[in-house]
Amino acid sequence: MQTATKKVVNGWAMYDWASSSYNLVITSTIFPTYFEAIAVDDADVSKTTVTFLGRQFENTALYNYAIALAMLIVAVMSPLLSSIADYKGNKKKFLNFYLTMGSLACAAMYFFERDTLWLGIMTLIIACVGFWGAQVFYNSFLPEIARPDDRDRISARGFAYGYVGSVLLQLVCFAFVMGRPFGISESKGAQISFLLVGIWWWAFGQYSLRRLPKPVPAGTGDLQHHILSKGYKELQKVWNQVKQLPKLKRFLLSFFFYNMGVQTVMLVAALYGKSELQIPTTNLIIAILIIQLIAVPGAFAISKLSSRIGNFKTLMALVVLWILLCIAAYFLPVGGIYEFYALGAAVGFIMGGIQSLSRSTHAKLIPEGTKDTVSFFSFYDVTEKIAAVVGIFSFGYITELSGSQRNSVLALATFFVIGLLGLLYANAVKENKVL
Repeated sequence: MQTATKKVVNGWAMYDWASSSYNLVITSTIFPTYFEAIAVDDADVSKTTVTFLGRQFENTALYNYAIALAMLIVAVMSPLLSSIADYKGNKKKFLNFYLTMGSLACAAMYFFERDTLWLGIMTLIIACVGFWGAQVFYNSFLPEIARPDDRDRISARGFAYGYVGSVLLQLVCFAFVMGRPFGISESKGAQISFLLVGIWWWAFGQYSLRRLPKPVPAGTGDLQHHILSKGYKELQKVWNQVKQLPKLKRFLLSFFFYNMGVQTVMLVAALYGKSELQIPTTNLIIAILIIQLIAVPGAFAISKLSSRIGNFKTLMALVVLWILLCIAAYFLPVGGIYEFYALGAAVGFIMGGIQSLSRSTHAKLIPEGTKDTVSFFSFYDVTEKIAAVVGIFSFGYITELSGSQRNSVLALATFFVIGLLGLLYANAVKENKVL
C-alpha cells in the first residue's frame, strides 16, 4: 500500500488537534482543580469530603471512580460498535457520533456548580466516553492511511498536532481563569473554558472528518438481523487471529500493564499536584503546559530513536524511565513547585512518545492487507480502557484506604515493572519483521 496524500494525513492529524483540548483542559488542568474546589460538603469541616448518592467520598477518589466507570463503559461498548463499523464501513459516522457527544458534554459543564454535583459527574462520564469512544475509530484510520514504515512518523505527527492545538486553547482558557476579563470570577472563567472546549473539539473534528477517506466495508450481506451476535462474532474472528500472532498477543499483554500506569498518571496528575503536593492552581497549569510543550519534541525524538534501535527496545527504555519517575513523584515535597516542574518536564518528554509508539507498534503488528482494522484497534482500545479502569480504580481505592495519594503513586511503579517484563517476553518472539 501507499501512504495517503498530505491532505489526508494532515486531516487525520487535525482530529488530535481537536480532541486533545479535552485531554488538557478537562482531564489535566482546569476541570480537576475546579471539581476539587466545588465537590465539597462543607469546606470549614473538610476540604476533601463530599456526599454523592448517599455516601461520603474523598472528592479525588470520587473523581477517579467516575473516570473508571466511563472507561468501563467504553471497554464494554467499543468491541461491538467497532465490529459493526468495520463490517458496514461507517466508522466515520461512529467517530462523528462520539466526538459530538463528548463535545456537547464538555459544553454542558458550563452549568456545573456546587449544588449540581450530579451534573458535574454525569458530564464528566459522558465526555470521557465520547473522547475515548472516538479514539477507537480515529486510531483505526492509521493503518489505512500510512504504509508500515511511515506509521511511527505519522502517529507522532498526530500527537504533535494534538499537543500544539490543546496548548493554544489552554492559553485562551488560562486568560479567562487567571486574567478574569470583564470582571468575571475565576470559577466563571473555568466554566467558560469548558464551553470553549466543546466548541473547539466539535468544530475542528468536523474539519478532520471531511478529509478522512471513506472506509471500505469488511463484510458483505445484511447486518440488520442479529446485530449483537454478529458484532461479537466478528470480534471473535479477530481474537482468533490474535491468538495466532504471538508477538502481537504478548505486546497487548505488556501494553495492558504499562498503559495502566500511563493512563492513570495522565488522569490523576493534576489532582495529585493540587491536593497532595498543594501546588497552587497557577503553578499547576504552568506545569501542565510544560508537559504539553515538551511532549511535542519528545514524540518526534522517540520516533527517531525507535527507527534506530527498534520499537521494543525504545518502549522498554521508556518504561524504565516511568518506573524512576513514579519513585521520584512519591518523594516530592509538599509545595515543591520547581521539583514538580522538573518532574512534569520529564513526564512530558516521554508521555507523548510512549503513546505514539505504542499505537504505531500495534499498527505494525497487524498483518498487512487486513480489512477489519477497527476490530484490531478495538482490541488495543479495550486493553487500554480496562487497564485504565483497573489503574484509576486502584489509585482511588488505595487513596481512600491509606489516606494518601503517595501510596497510590508508588503502586503505579509496580504496574510499570510488570509491563517491562511483558515487553521482554514479547520481544523474545522471533518474526520475519523486526520491531
